[in-house]
Amino acid sequence: MAKHTPFYQRHIEAGAKLIEFAGFEMPLQYKGIIPEHLKVREGVGVFDVSHMGRIEIKGRDSLKFVNWLITNDASSLVPYQAQYAAMCYPDGGIVDDLVVYRLPDEFLLVVNAANMEKDYKWMRENRIGDVEIINRTYEVSQLALQGPISEKLLQRLTDFDLSKIGYYRSAHCRIAGEEVFISRTGYTGEDGFELYIPKEKSLKIWDSLFKEGKEFGLEPIGLGARDTLRLEMKYCLYGNDIDASTNPLEAGLGWITKLNKPGGFIGAEVLKRVKEKGIERRLVGFEMKGRDIPRPHFKIVKDEKEIGEVTSGTYSPSLKKGIGMGYVKIDYASIGTEIEILIRERKAKAVIIKPPFYKTPSHK
Repeated sequence: MAKHTPFYQRHIEAGAKLIEFAGFEMPLQYKGIIPEHLKVREGVGVFDVSHMGRIEIKGRDSLKFVNWLITNDASSLVPYQAQYAAMCYPDGGIVDDLVVYRLPDEFLLVVNAANMEKDYKWMRENRIGDVEIINRTYEVSQLALQGPISEKLLQRLTDFDLSKIGYYRSAHCRIAGEEVFISRTGYTGEDGFELYIPKEKSLKIWDSLFKEGKEFGLEPIGLGARDTLRLEMKYCLYGNDIDASTNPLEAGLGWITKLNKPGGFIGAEVLKRVKEKGIERRLVGFEMKGRDIPRPHFKIVKDEKEIGEVTSGTYSPSLKKGIGMGYVKIDYASIGTEIEILIRERKAKAVIIKPPFYKTPSHK
């Protein structure tokens, strides 16, 4: 039986088309993927992302433990700062990608919905030192308010000066009179905030946002537009672009992989050897030259040879063309390389581009 977030009834009332995702019944779309996508790019929309996993790490050795788990370096964070990171298996494959928050007395790890149970188990199995690992997923709901006018709307509901929260920074403050943890983060490329709300206060916050958001044209946005928005930014999706069979270096995540940080991390030694030897393939972004739309698992071809496979592909509502990502052999991974995507035995022309696809997002 599918689980429901605290906002399920609001999705029904808004006419959402619901799908099963990561064990939850979630809204795929309301008005349609393209208008919802453009609403976030041009105005403001809100996503229910309560299905994401939220895990707290507490205790004397919490920093040491978090740093052992993740590829990035949590010791570089100041309180209320966040960073993007990955967790790796000993062979360098990716357990998950996540956002790590350093708070005054703990760390908060926000993980992918489909991986939550697996990640929680992985953390417990790899526990070191004096730490407490607490799964808060079902006690807290999560909304993502995204779009260039999101600050203007949210400011109406709080006395806290939101302009003081920089990108990938966070704060505890009152929203609509309720204590909420917020961060200037998101998965769209636009300016915006993610709100972590005590479960029992969820509907009050949702209703307050929509009451105040009426004059801003606030609309609920589904998972369909969330996928097209993230792909326009070339943000990886676990299960498509990264998984246990890919490593962060070939996925273009070397910037979050601190191979020389003190104490290392799970998988670091293998990844050092991979870097010394050189990667054999790379995750690239490509645009279609015609009207074709690439889809996952389509083959990527060059000079009659198969050189890779599409991992994510869609129609870009902002660019009005087909875009995609995929792993290609390293010899063919340069920007500007012309490739072909095999679509039902027909070769469609494409070109590898410098990411992101969408060049003018509003995030600060």
